[in-house]
Amino acid sequence: MRDTDVEVRGTSLAGKHVLLGVTGGIAAVDSVRLGRELRRHGAKLTTIMTPSAQKIITPLAVKWATQGEVITDWDSDLSALSAFDAILVAPTTRNMMASFVHGLALSAARGQGSPIMMVPSMHSNLGSDPITDDLVQNCTNQGVLILWGSAEEGKRKTPHHEEIVARLGQMVNANSTSVVITLGATKSFIDDIRSVQNTSSGRTGYLIADDLYRKGYDVTCVSGVTSMEAPTWLPLNIIAPEPNNMLKELKALAKDQIDVWIHSAAVLDYVVSEQIEGKIASLQSGLNIDLIEGAKHILELKELCEGAVRIGFKLESGIKQKDLVHRAYAQNQKSGMTATIANRLEDLGDPEKPRAWLIDSHGAHFILQTEADMCESIRCIIENNR
Repeated sequence: MRDTDVEVRGTSLAGKHVLLGVTGGIAAVDSVRLGRELRRHGAKLTTIMTPSAQKIITPLAVKWATQGEVITDWDSDLSALSAFDAILVAPTTRNMMASFVHGLALSAARGQGSPIMMVPSMHSNLGSDPITDDLVQNCTNQGVLILWGSAEEGKRKTPHHEEIVARLGQMVNANSTSVVITLGATKSFIDDIRSVQNTSSGRTGYLIADDLYRKGYDVTCVSGVTSMEAPTWLPLNIIAPEPNNMLKELKALAKDQIDVWIHSAAVLDYVVSEQIEGKIASLQSGLNIDLIEGAKHILELKELCEGAVRIGFKLESGIKQKDLVHRAYAQNQKSGMTATIANRLEDLGDPEKPRAWLIDSHGAHFILQTEADMCESIRCIIENNR
């Protein structure tokens, strides 16, 4: 791999021509990271830099990162360029927002109807100035997405480059399809301190949620216990670690006629029959815990989710592949699933084994070699059944 090459991490911007505007904020130094991150998700880039931006970072460095044309005359005739699928100005100074509002910047590109995102970077007192508020409101009224970062060290800094690219993908690909994804482990309390819990990091669920978000879907996560942090850009993450609470949240969401349900959470098959108040004293000779069968979420939601696309997950152990396929197909039939993604416990983490198998409602099954294959297959199922 050459030093100019990047590792492909997604396709949310594949085939998209993005105009990257770099203005004179000190955050222009992050243009190299941002340019490479945009390329990791498939973007073709044309960059335009203000004179003040060129005092902070050289056009040569930006060209190395973006591997596209770099225009150093902001006043050049952009109407001669091909249509852009998105315009991203990062960082955006207050002066640039004012120029945009008054038709002095990006007017030709704006006339092409491309979605525009601006990422301001300025001192906090300037960011909270009433004039800035007016400029932001005017930009928003003209369809611009303003993406503010956190306030730190007396500055409104730009968000991390991964978040900027994720939100750009969501904006470019935006559609009205609503998706609910369950993920993580669940636990059932023995007393106020101790609990019974199964194993799941939540990584797969967040991976799927991130992929669909970048593809423009309206994503809601319902998370149990996780050891992975949720991507900060996901709009809604409901925390529900106990099986009954998770089911309650899902039933409430079902009232909104969700289009797609993805059941990747590891829901306990057996829960504690009755939680003991307080803390059971230590040093007991023995402790018997009464476990009862828990509610099957995919069955409980079958009628409430009628007409929606539903994708389940299934983990088995000690069985042959053909039996895994049969059990996944049986789950589809019994629970009204559109498809099930199935694994064998002994295959997890083995690079020689497929990531999973996908079994549809007709019994057809497909090998998913990688996580990218899994995410792509989920999108295909959604698109083909909507």
